[in-house]
Amino acid sequence: MAPSDTPGRMKYMIFYDFETFKYDWLVVLQNPVAKTETIIHNDPEKLKKFYEENVNDVWVGFNSTHYDQYILKGISCDFDPKEINDFIIAEGNDGWQYSRLFRNIPFNNYDVMPNPPVGLKTLEGFMGLNIKETDVPFDIDRPLTEQELQMTIEYCRHDVESTIMVFMNTFDVYNATMGIIKNYNLPLSDLTLSESRITAKVLGCHKHDYGDEFNYEILPCIRLSKYKYVQEWFESALEDTKKITDSPIGSYEFNRTFYSRKLETMVAGIPHTFGFGGLHGATAEPCHKKGLILHVDVNNYYPSLLIAHGYVTRSATNNQYQEVYKTRKALKFKQRHAASKEEAKKYKKAQLPYKKMLNALSGAMKDKNNLAYDPRNNNIMCINGQLMLLDLIEKLEVIPGFELIQSNTDGLIVQIPDTDEAFDAVDDICYEWECRCSTDQCDIKLELDVISEIYQKDVNNYIWIDEDGGLERKGAYVKSLSALDYDLPIVNEALVEYFAHGTRVETTINTCDELIKFQKIVKLSNKYKWVEHEHCNPIMKVTGVRVKKEHYFYPYTKRYSYKCYRVFASSDLEDGRLLKCGGARGKPEKFGNTPEHCFIDNDDVRTAACPDKLDKQWYINLAIKRLKDFGVDYV
Repeated sequence: MAPSDTPGRMKYMIFYDFETFKYDWLVVLQNPVAKTETIIHNDPEKLKKFYEENVNDVWVGFNSTHYDQYILKGISCDFDPKEINDFIIAEGNDGWQYSRLFRNIPFNNYDVMPNPPVGLKTLEGFMGLNIKETDVPFDIDRPLTEQELQMTIEYCRHDVESTIMVFMNTFDVYNATMGIIKNYNLPLSDLTLSESRITAKVLGCHKHDYGDEFNYEILPCIRLSKYKYVQEWFESALEDTKKITDSPIGSYEFNRTFYSRKLETMVAGIPHTFGFGGLHGATAEPCHKKGLILHVDVNNYYPSLLIAHGYVTRSATNNQYQEVYKTRKALKFKQRHAASKEEAKKYKKAQLPYKKMLNALSGAMKDKNNLAYDPRNNNIMCINGQLMLLDLIEKLEVIPGFELIQSNTDGLIVQIPDTDEAFDAVDDICYEWECRCSTDQCDIKLELDVISEIYQKDVNNYIWIDEDGGLERKGAYVKSLSALDYDLPIVNEALVEYFAHGTRVETTINTCDELIKFQKIVKLSNKYKWVEHEHCNPIMKVTGVRVKKEHYFYPYTKRYSYKCYRVFASSDLEDGRLLKCGGARGKPEKFGNTPEHCFIDNDDVRTAACPDKLDKQWYINLAIKRLKDFGVDYV
C-alpha cells in the first residue's frame, strides 16, 4: 500500500475493529462525525483504498496498539491476517516483530485501552451495555456461513460503538496527549506512544546506561535526629543487600532483593513503612476524627524536588521539563484566581497536558526501555522524598497535642488543638521546612487544607469533609466512580451518603430502582476454563454434629463459556452461586465478592428497573460490613 504523498491535516477520527478467522477477516470502520460506517470483508483492495483516503486521520481502536493496527498493515502488505493473528495471540509476540515492512506504513493510531489494562467486555459491563459474546468460534476451520458472517459483523459493530463510548468517557486523556503533540510540534503518529515516551521525546532524551543505579545520596537539607535511623537504613541498603545475596550488583536477583526490602517502624505513634517506592503510614485501627484537622500537601512534590535539586533525568538534552513546570504553575495560578467557575475549569483543563508530562518522568526514569532511563536519579527522588516528609513529621511532633493520622507519598494528615498557638506553630514549622528544602532553582511548597471530619479505614481508604463541605474520597469503598469504573455503585453511594449526610444505608439502597447501580462485574481469568451457575431447586443439607449448619446444595448447574458476567444478588432460592471451573485446584470456586444466591443479566441494563427478586438486603449487609471496616459501629 502506498501512503499518500500529499501532506494534510486530520479531518476525522476513524473508529475500527478487526475480527480474524482462518478463512475470513472483516473490519468495521465508523466515522461518528460524518455518520458513516464501512464494513470490509475479505477485500484487501477495498481496505487499501479506504486507508489511502483516510491516511491523515486518527484511527481509534481498543488494544489496537498491540493487535488491530498490525492486522491492517499485514493485509496492506498482502500477508495472511490469520498468520499475524496467531503470531500475536497464540505465540505471544509483539506485532511489529512480524515484518519490517510495517514500519513503512504511516498510521495515526490511538488506543483507548486503559493503563493498567482493562478488557473491553469489562468496560462494557461497567457502562451497562450488552456483554454477551459471539457464538461464532474464532478457531472455526472453514469459511463463515452468511448467518455467521452477519452475527460477526453485529458483534464487531457493537465493539466499535463501545470503543466510541470509552473514548468519550476518556476524552480528557486524549485531549491532554493531543495537547502535548500540538504544543511541541510532534507528529500525529506519536499518539500511539505512552505519556512517558512522549515526555522523553519532548525532553530530547538519549538513552544512556550510567552504571550508577545505587550511588544515591541524601540531600543536605534533611536534618533528622529522632528518626535518623531511617536515613541510616537507606544509606546501608546497598551493603545490607550484599550480605543477603551473593548475586552481582545490577543482576535481576540483586535488584529484586534490594527493591523488595522494607523498613517497618513507628513514627509519631503510628506504624510506617519505608521502602523504594513511597512513604505509607496510618493508624493501626480505623479512625474517625473531628476537630482541627490539616491536610499538609506538598505541591507538585516529585517534579519540584527533581528541579530544585538538579535530578531531572541526565538523559535530557534540554530544559523543557523546567519550562513545562513553569507553564503548569502559571496556569494553576490563573485557575486559583479565576473570576468564575467556568474560567477556573478552563485553566484546570489547560494544565492537564503539562501535569501528565511532569508526573510521567518519574516512571520513565525507572523504565529500561525508555530514553529517559536514569534509575539513580529516580532512587534519589524516592528516598529523599520520604526522608523530607519524615523530617517534617519530626519537627511537627513537638507541638503539644499534635496527632499524626496518616502519611503518604506527598503529604500528611494531622490533627492539632483548635488554637491559634497550635496553628501558628504548624505554619512556622512548615515555612522553615519549605525554606530549607527549596533552592534557587525551584521552591518546594506546602499547602494546608482544613478538614472538619475524616473517616479512615487505612492509608489508601478514607473520606474527609473539608471546611466548605466538599468531599475528598480515596479507596475502592468510597472513591468517586465513573462510567468505566462502575462496580457495586449502590454500596459506594450508600457509604458516601452515610459519611457525608448521615443517611442510613437502608434508605439509600431501598429507595434506588436503577438496576445498573446493583451490578457486580466479574471476569473469568485464563486460569479457569468455564463458568457454572447453580440454578435449580436446591436441596437443604445439614452438616455438623454438635453445631449443626444448614446450607443449600444445587445438584444441577448451567454452564457458560463467556468471559464476563454481570451479577446481581437474588432472593430466588433457585439462583445459587456463580462458579469458576477448570482451574488448577480441580474443583469449582465461587467468584470473589459475589452473593451466595445470584442471577446473571448480560443484556443492556442502562435503563432497567430493579426486578422483584433483587435481594437488596445483601447490598445493605455489605454496606454495613464496609462501614465496620471503617470502624463505624452501625446500629
